[in-house]
Amino acid sequence: MSARKGLVLVMALCFTSAAYAARFDITNRCPYTVWAASVPVGGGRQLNSGQSWSVDVPAGTKAARIWARTGCNFDGSGRGRCQTGDCGGVLECRAYGVPPNTLAEYALNQFSNLDFIDISLVDGFNVPMEFSPTSGGCTRVIRCTADIKGQCPAELKTEGGCNNPCTVYKTNQYCCTSGSCGPTPLSQFFKQRCPDAYSYPQDDKTSLFTCPGGTNYKVIFCP
Repeated sequence: MSARKGLVLVMALCFTSAAYAARFDITNRCPYTVWAASVPVGGGRQLNSGQSWSVDVPAGTKAARIWARTGCNFDGSGRGRCQTGDCGGVLECRAYGVPPNTLAEYALNQFSNLDFIDISLVDGFNVPMEFSPTSGGCTRVIRCTADIKGQCPAELKTEGGCNNPCTVYKTNQYCCTSGSCGPTPLSQFFKQRCPDAYSYPQDDKTSLFTCPGGTNYKVIFCP
């Protein structure tokens, strides 16, 4: 092989590895259909029980979310509505979903080339979830499988899920819109049932995890 061809091959391999930093395998194990959503990469797809969907995500992607929508009805053009997690009435999401929705959040190849991952209940809860690495020697498994819908406090109950108090009350106490804030009795309802998940916006110490850049992941609905 000539030096020039070898250089081209190396550059192509480097470009490929840089273009897609991670693969996310999204699986629905719920006994019902969900409409998976992935923003800013992926869009959305209907997943019947047992079905999976893989999304390749570019290096450096941040402020990213994966979630399940429930109670959806779309027409042939991909227009419709969902009971939970709706993203503007479209199948292929381009924006975040409407609460309540259990979130898998991530930012890839950030400080020290680490991926930052979490499950968040800051937008409430609609479907049990697992978010875990599948490569790279990272072994941290994040799960939220409690019966939050069934045990939801009366003031947070809503059709199809359980709202976070920020969604209901919209005050700084619950939303942390300025300054620092701490847990509340209502946020503790979520934390006690899913200790690894964000229960309020500044719940970083016990809810934000890292894996080496280049790790692949899986998101399971109803693990």
